[in-house]
Amino acid sequence: MGAIGTGRVDTSKRIAGLRALMQKQDINVGAVVVPSEDEHFSEYPSEADKRRGFISGFNGSAGCAVISLKDAFLFTDGRYFLQAEQQLDENWTLMKQGLPDVPTWQAFLPKNLEKGTRIGIDPTLILATDAQTLKESLGVSELVPLSQNLVDVVWGSERPQRPKNTVFALDVKYSGETLRSKLDRARQELAKKNAVALAVTLLDEVAWLFNLRGTDIDFNPVFFAYAVVKQDSAVLFINKTQVDDAVTAHLGQDVEVRPYEEFLSYLKDLVGTGLVKKDQPVLLGDKTSLAVVHALGEENVVIVPSPVAAMKAIKNSTEIEGFRQCHIRDGAALARYFAWLEDQLHNGVVLDESQGSDKLEELRSELDLFRGLSFTTISSTGPNAAIIHYSPDPQNCAIIKKDQVLMSQSCSQYFDGTTDVTRTWHFGTPSEEEKRAFTRVLQGHIAIDTAVFPTGTTGYAIDSWARRYLWKDGLDYRHGTGHGVGHFLNVHEGPQGIGTRIAYNSSGLKSGMTMSNEPGYYADGKWGIRIESVVVVREIDTPNNFGKIGYLGFERVTMCPIQTSLINLSLLTLEEKKWLNEYHAEVESKVGPLLEGKDARALAWLKRECQPV
Repeated sequence: MGAIGTGRVDTSKRIAGLRALMQKQDINVGAVVVPSEDEHFSEYPSEADKRRGFISGFNGSAGCAVISLKDAFLFTDGRYFLQAEQQLDENWTLMKQGLPDVPTWQAFLPKNLEKGTRIGIDPTLILATDAQTLKESLGVSELVPLSQNLVDVVWGSERPQRPKNTVFALDVKYSGETLRSKLDRARQELAKKNAVALAVTLLDEVAWLFNLRGTDIDFNPVFFAYAVVKQDSAVLFINKTQVDDAVTAHLGQDVEVRPYEEFLSYLKDLVGTGLVKKDQPVLLGDKTSLAVVHALGEENVVIVPSPVAAMKAIKNSTEIEGFRQCHIRDGAALARYFAWLEDQLHNGVVLDESQGSDKLEELRSELDLFRGLSFTTISSTGPNAAIIHYSPDPQNCAIIKKDQVLMSQSCSQYFDGTTDVTRTWHFGTPSEEEKRAFTRVLQGHIAIDTAVFPTGTTGYAIDSWARRYLWKDGLDYRHGTGHGVGHFLNVHEGPQGIGTRIAYNSSGLKSGMTMSNEPGYYADGKWGIRIESVVVVREIDTPNNFGKIGYLGFERVTMCPIQTSLINLSLLTLEEKKWLNEYHAEVESKVGPLLEGKDARALAWLKRECQPV
């Protein structure tokens, strides 16, 4: 998710107000817990981001604010170090997670608090599994679930209202599977666990399971809802004003609709009926909040990796074909944009980063089945490109210069799929340092794209394949190499991923998963490079089949050239050059026909950029 500008705000009054509330409730420490964007928490991520952004001034999409009566700490990872340094005022200490001797916020609390400390936390914003681990580490200190988020109290009437976007049914010609079929599969999981019900709390899982999408919440086609699936019924908890007659007809007799606010009370009543027992529990996904567990009682739940997440992660043939087609159309918009931008810059037109991203959105909006952006476009030039998740402020952003690196990450939502693509360009003469770093990133990208591995191999196991070329030059990057991509849903989808996070070692890659491939390098204060495409995990024919388990590889679906003038060709092997030429031939053959007779400039640009090396 992109940042929204990099300005600094004075948080003194906000923190003072929060501390006054903490003292009234005998709270020594308040933790505003915001999960990482790729953990897909049950509360829609932007809700948590806004709370942390309000109290700290930092509006990146991953981090945790810990406020005591004397100090305030902001924990975030390497994607946001530069942004946080620019946004945090003097009230805050930045904790750069991942650097030597810098703990996570969970490890920080028990080691840095006095015994008997009461830690206030919003139970709707912390995973039940994380809360249990934290409780065990605190000793005599106490984790205190609060009935009201204290940041919301400080924010008061100025806090933005939760959006209530309308909901529509996604046609089966795009989803590839009916609502009833998905519910039947969920019920099979209930039977395996001898569970009474499955509580679905993640928004993208609810949307996928019921074949529903929201019109728009901060670029994400989900909507605020919960669900409970039992063997003989299903309940969708949603604001009824968001559901029209067409959606009601889509849900039919299979689904009862209840008000969103009744979810926790429904769970409590479910326990009260006596149907829920220790040996007949409620099934919860491992990203369920502490509040849900409290409503049911710890003795009445079983927490497992979400069965809905596992089903959703493996795309059916209709979804995969949708990914292919939407990326080809998206590639045409990208070709038109980069050709236009190059022409503007070479003709002396002054454009800033925001104007560039606006033009790209305009071109995409003309495409069939376009629904909107997946998140704000990362249009960053020169030093701004070193800020990994930078996004331009329309009122104050840099001018795009042809003699600087431009990194453009842009993603779109279509009825038939989701795109996530990053390309790095230089419209002048790049330096040898820039070319060498770009080439090392490209080599890592090719290594992932051409990888072949046994079924069940994890993204954790193959992450180093993307970094080994950068490591040769003593370089690296502080983000994952790949994340799951949803189908007309979250652009970041779990549980699969490629990265150094140990969590990625628990989810083996399976045929049908869709992922990003995005190594990068960022020279602080100078420039940044990232090459990102979406790939589909597919079965691969190999001469042998050791272990009789099958072997997997990737099918690339993103169709956008990689700038060859930024490559130091002497570093590439013959196989890497062959890959590049074959990829560009594929891009030209698939995207070119969409430009013929419609945009001569873009077609000429595409043919030039796709010439073999």
